[in-house]
Amino acid sequence: MSDQDYSGRAALTICEALLLALNDHDILPEKEIVGVLQDSAASHQNATGSESELQTHRAVAALINRIIDGGNSVRRQ
Repeated sequence: MSDQDYSGRAALTICEALLLALNDHDILPEKEIVGVLQDSAASHQNATGSESELQTHRAVAALINRIIDGGNSVRRQ
Protein backbone atom coordinates (compact mmCIF):
# COMPACT_ATOMS: atom_id res chain seq x y z
CA MET A 1 0.00 0.00 0.00
CA SER A 2 1.33 3.46 -0.86
CA ASP A 3 1.53 6.53 1.38
CA GLN A 4 -1.35 7.95 -0.66
CA ASP A 5 -3.49 4.91 0.19
CA TYR A 6 -2.66 5.28 3.88
CA SER A 7 -3.43 9.01 3.76
CA GLY A 8 -6.77 8.38 2.09
CA ARG A 9 -7.78 5.74 4.62
CA ALA A 10 -6.72 7.95 7.52
CA ALA A 11 -8.68 10.90 6.12
CA LEU A 12 -11.78 8.75 5.62
CA THR A 13 -11.57 7.37 9.16
CA ILE A 14 -11.13 10.85 10.65
CA CYS A 15 -14.05 12.27 8.65
CA GLU A 16 -16.34 9.40 9.64
CA ALA A 17 -15.40 9.88 13.30
CA LEU A 18 -16.15 13.60 13.03
CA LEU A 19 -19.53 12.96 11.43
CA LEU A 20 -20.40 10.49 14.20
CA ALA A 21 -19.34 12.99 16.86
CA LEU A 22 -21.39 15.77 15.26
CA ASN A 23 -24.42 13.50 15.32
CA ASP A 24 -23.78 12.11 18.82
CA HIS A 25 -23.55 15.65 20.26
CA ASP A 26 -26.71 16.78 18.45
CA ILE A 27 -24.80 19.30 16.34
CA LEU A 28 -25.96 17.84 13.03
CA PRO A 29 -28.93 15.54 12.61
CA GLU A 30 -28.68 12.35 10.57
CA LYS A 31 -30.52 13.98 7.66
CA GLU A 32 -27.90 16.74 7.41
CA ILE A 33 -24.98 14.33 7.62
CA VAL A 34 -26.45 12.17 4.88
CA GLY A 35 -26.97 15.37 2.87
CA VAL A 36 -23.28 16.28 3.23
CA LEU A 37 -22.32 12.81 2.02
CA GLN A 38 -24.78 13.02 -0.90
CA ASP A 39 -23.39 16.42 -1.91
CA SER A 40 -19.88 15.00 -1.79
CA ALA A 41 -20.85 12.04 -3.98
CA ALA A 42 -22.65 14.34 -6.42
CA SER A 43 -19.59 16.55 -6.82
CA HIS A 44 -17.61 13.52 -7.93
CA GLN A 45 -20.41 12.17 -10.12
CA ASN A 46 -20.58 15.52 -11.94
CA ALA A 47 -16.82 16.03 -12.27
CA THR A 48 -15.12 16.48 -15.60
CA GLY A 49 -11.68 15.53 -16.78
CA SER A 50 -9.76 12.84 -18.60
CA GLU A 51 -11.07 9.29 -18.70
CA SER A 52 -8.60 8.34 -15.96
CA GLU A 53 -9.78 11.21 -13.77
CA LEU A 54 -13.43 10.32 -14.43
CA GLN A 55 -12.77 6.71 -13.38
CA THR A 56 -11.31 7.98 -10.13
CA HIS A 57 -14.25 10.32 -9.54
CA ARG A 58 -16.74 7.52 -10.24
CA ALA A 59 -14.94 5.22 -7.81
CA VAL A 60 -14.93 7.91 -5.10
CA ALA A 61 -18.66 8.58 -5.65
CA ALA A 62 -19.39 4.86 -5.43
CA LEU A 63 -17.45 4.61 -2.15
CA ILE A 64 -19.34 7.56 -0.65
CA ASN A 65 -22.64 6.00 -1.72
CA ARG A 66 -21.62 2.73 -0.05
CA ILE A 67 -20.88 4.69 3.13
CA ILE A 68 -24.36 6.24 2.96
CA ASP A 69 -25.99 2.86 2.35
CA GLY A 70 -24.00 1.19 5.11
CA GLY A 71 -24.64 3.89 7.67
CA ASN A 72 -20.96 4.05 8.64
CA SER A 73 -21.00 7.78 9.38
CA VAL A 74 -24.33 7.92 11.20
CA ARG A 75 -25.57 5.85 14.09
CA ARG A 76 -28.93 4.99 12.57
CA GLN A 77 -31.89 5.22 14.93
